[in-house]
Amino acid sequence: MLSRADDGSGGDPRVSARRPGTGSRAVATVRRGLTFWRRSVQARVVVATMLLSTLAVGAVGWFLLQQVRDGLLEHRADVVLGEVDAETADAEDRLSAASGTEVNVSRQQRDLVDPIVERGTSRGYFVALGGPVGDGLELADGGALYTSGLDLDSIPAELEAHFDAVNQETAWTYTTIIHTDSDGETQVQPGIAVGSQVQLPSDGQTYTLYFLFPLEEEEDTLGLVTRAVLTAAGVMILLVGGITWLVTRQVVTPVRMARKVAERLAAGRLQERLRVTGEDDLARLAYSFNQMATNLQRQIRQLEELSWVQRRFVSDVSHELRTPLTTVRMAGDVLHDARDSFDGTTARAAELLQDELDRFENLLVDLLEISRFDAGAAVLETEDANLLDLAHRVADAYRPLAESRGLRVEIEEVDGAVRAEVDVRRVERILRNLVTNAIDHAEPDDADHPVRIRLAGDDHAAAVTVRDYGVGFAPGDAAMVFNRFWRSDPARARTSGGTGLGLAISLEDAHLHGGWLQAWGRPGAGAQFRLTVPRHAGGLLTYSPLGLTPDDAPPLPAGEPTEASSLTVDPDLLTDPPTRGSTRDDDES
Repeated sequence: MLSRADDGSGGDPRVSARRPGTGSRAVATVRRGLTFWRRSVQARVVVATMLLSTLAVGAVGWFLLQQVRDGLLEHRADVVLGEVDAETADAEDRLSAASGTEVNVSRQQRDLVDPIVERGTSRGYFVALGGPVGDGLELADGGALYTSGLDLDSIPAELEAHFDAVNQETAWTYTTIIHTDSDGETQVQPGIAVGSQVQLPSDGQTYTLYFLFPLEEEEDTLGLVTRAVLTAAGVMILLVGGITWLVTRQVVTPVRMARKVAERLAAGRLQERLRVTGEDDLARLAYSFNQMATNLQRQIRQLEELSWVQRRFVSDVSHELRTPLTTVRMAGDVLHDARDSFDGTTARAAELLQDELDRFENLLVDLLEISRFDAGAAVLETEDANLLDLAHRVADAYRPLAESRGLRVEIEEVDGAVRAEVDVRRVERILRNLVTNAIDHAEPDDADHPVRIRLAGDDHAAAVTVRDYGVGFAPGDAAMVFNRFWRSDPARARTSGGTGLGLAISLEDAHLHGGWLQAWGRPGAGAQFRLTVPRHAGGLLTYSPLGLTPDDAPPLPAGEPTEASSLTVDPDLLTDPPTRGSTRDDDES
């Protein structure tokens, strides 16, 4: 706008009733929009390009409009000043011609103003005569001659003040013209106010002529230019957005295809390949991707064949060793039973032979069990069982081993039974492995820190935790503890005669139930293992009744993330089962 008029705006408050469900739908819509924004590179590039283009076009458009506005106003001011000079010169000529006659002052004022007002009315400008200079009166005080309908407040006070003295040069400024049109309606429009002094011969006083020229044509011109610039800017931004969308589509589409093919490869569809078209960089990328997929497929097949051969070898060796082991076992039993008749060295050798045969037999049993899991031949024989009874049975069986190391095995009391539909043999084997593992890794002769067993259950799940206060392990080893033959401290001696396959078999047993077997540990602060199984066979786990992180866990070092509570439901668990060795619903994963 060319005017300096106050641009006040008022608000019209509106109240809308929110229908039930509107908030949740709005939140869901916002979440979908944010998800699309995070996942779509094309959308972010297009929006960023359009925003930058809008800023650039806006800056250029604003600069152009300012230049056009200044040019229009300067041109209009030059024209107006020239017209005022002509009117003033004409008025002075007319006053000079009438200087020799006796003329009334008011009549001479009227003769001065009326011709100018008449021309102003036809040409669209307004005239006012103020003065005489030095009388101390303002135009609004009355007595001034001016164009009919003009509001004298249209003449700026600073312009009047400029002509309070005689012999002032022509001056001008911007103003807001207020006048009443022929229909009686008040009109407000921007304009230019120009003042020029003249002297009347009749009284020798100096008067000031004020000319007010509307800028309506310039305002219309600037509005037309503004609309044209805005239209051109809008079209240009849309064109830039469309071009950016097309360009990014040519780049993003192959990337999306590569992502989909990579997802299929990750899902096991190793025959998937990208289509190669052209010879540009994207085509070369697709060719390299296909070469990589082919090499991976070949290597994976080689590893699968090698793994199958290894599993077959372990299974065959395990089965083949059972017959000679039975024979050696029979001979060993005979020697062990007759050890009292041997000398001390021979008797000790018979006892060592018996112990090693027991360990060898346990190793063969574990290897055969692992081979059944690898072959997918393991099945469940479920029944409704009380896990508390199983825990007591295991604790009673291994209490002598714990006492031999100066430890205690304690079971925290629970109200009622902790029942679940499980394979009793497999769950009892899991508990045996966890308890013996805790005894192996607990600090010996530590009566203040027993091996503690906790149980809890509800209508959906049942859980058992086994806590020890031994050497523990680093948080990054929480999944590695379930690897076959993995040991957190290789130099540490086994006291239970384990084979190194117990936790691996326990994990497979837990997965066979559709459950979780997870581990928490801190170096020097011990470890805690948690078994969680569905309350009913075939149920889907979404949480565990017991936390994985112990209540007496030491605080995390500064900078490490806070451990999540296992009682919080993880929405991903509703659709994705936990992976092998995963502790996904806790921070330890």
